[in-house]
Amino acid sequence: MGSKGTEIVKAKLDVDELLKLLNKAFADEWLAYYQYWIGAQIVVGPMRGLLEAELMEHAGDELRHAGMLVERMIQLGGTPLIKPEDWYKETNCGYETPSDPSVRALLVQNIKGEQCAIVVYNKLVEMTEGKDPITHKMVLEILADEVEHEEDLEAILEDLEKLSTK
Repeated sequence: MGSKGTEIVKAKLDVDELLKLLNKAFADEWLAYYQYWIGAQIVVGPMRGLLEAELMEHAGDELRHAGMLVERMIQLGGTPLIKPEDWYKETNCGYETPSDPSVRALLVQNIKGEQCAIVVYNKLVEMTEGKDPITHKMVLEILADEVEHEEDLEAILEDLEKLSTK
């Protein structure tokens, strides 16, 4: 980020705190990416093909989010977490091992993850509003994706539950 942009943001916002929160979100994105990707590989049960495709799409989105966060952290003069083991230490939402590969269990697990991400990004939206328009716009975009992911997964779960009552 240019010197004037940095000056404006630093005057309105604790950039070190913002970088810390962006790194925590970065950790979440990498763990979500893997959770989606591995879930798509192991999923079993009715509607498996639909969920596999959805999880792979979401995995791609999470990886894209991680890239957006890194780019912004670097613009703000920060450094992204560079060791995967730090993702576990810094995560907001954690990583839930998909030990039950059933469609229903993976849906419930990933809906919970999306709900956590929505809370994380909503806080970042509030923190940056009127203070850092670049980060604000970015976290709004990511938040919109996370809300869409939750809706997608809840719709599949609803369809699955309708199938099981027939």
